[in-house]
Amino acid sequence: MSANMLKRVAFAAVAIPAAVGIVWQGGILLALLVSLIATLGLREVYRFARQTGLRPLGGIGFPVAVLVPIAVWAATGPEAIDPSLLFVVAPCGLLVVMTLALASRRPDQHPLGSIAVTMFGVAYAAALPSALIAIRQAGNWGDRSWPGTWTAFFPLVIVWATDTAAMFAGKAIGGPKFAPVVSPGKTWAGTIAGLLVAMGVAPGYYALAMRPHGVLLELWQVLLAAAVLSIVGQIGDLAESLLKREAGFKDSSDLIPGHGGVLDRFDSLYFVLPVAAALFSLFGIL
Repeated sequence: MSANMLKRVAFAAVAIPAAVGIVWQGGILLALLVSLIATLGLREVYRFARQTGLRPLGGIGFPVAVLVPIAVWAATGPEAIDPSLLFVVAPCGLLVVMTLALASRRPDQHPLGSIAVTMFGVAYAAALPSALIAIRQAGNWGDRSWPGTWTAFFPLVIVWATDTAAMFAGKAIGGPKFAPVVSPGKTWAGTIAGLLVAMGVAPGYYALAMRPHGVLLELWQVLLAAAVLSIVGQIGDLAESLLKREAGFKDSSDLIPGHGGVLDRFDSLYFVLPVAAALFSLFGIL
């Protein structure tokens, strides 16, 4: 086993049980964890931006990234605030960003780029992963809930199964590249293997973890969710690679041993979590 793989295994051995415990607890603890992930991810997005000559307004971007997951938590669950308030407050954030750009950027300092990347960073690194909170809380399972925990982990398991199968199949089989310009290491064989393994893992996970706790889905719903999330996750991986290529980085950072940065570890989940929340809502379990 390579040194990099050993680092991955060691990190997972610590991170996965901790994540299960925090998701099981739910509530503000989960919101604070997502806030931390959002802040670290936003730091990497803004690093990309600065490398390309843009100057994000971090003074407003970071506080908002912290608050977004907390706002999602406050808008979900049995004692939620009126979620329509978010649609009133959110536009005010843009007004604040534009006002700060007016005060701190000259016309030759790319104020439009500063505004755009500031808002994009918050949406990408904070709003998208906050869908995990919506999945965990919106089912009205309350805190310390196994049904909520295993439902929230369904999209994570699909991503892990897809990534693992794609990595090993890509190395073992090789063949034509899937997206050579953006991600030269990805192959069609790995992509298809990831999809098939995700669809194979999903029914077993559902039968062992979700159904015994009263989360009821039809088999076709489980398979459809697995297929959609596997495909969407691989698109999310490529989207983050596109940003890294523009900035000229191999990894978004070296924060996580064996994995690179927060964006490298969660890029697929950023796309998968909102789609999973939409599918679960459509299936009637949220």
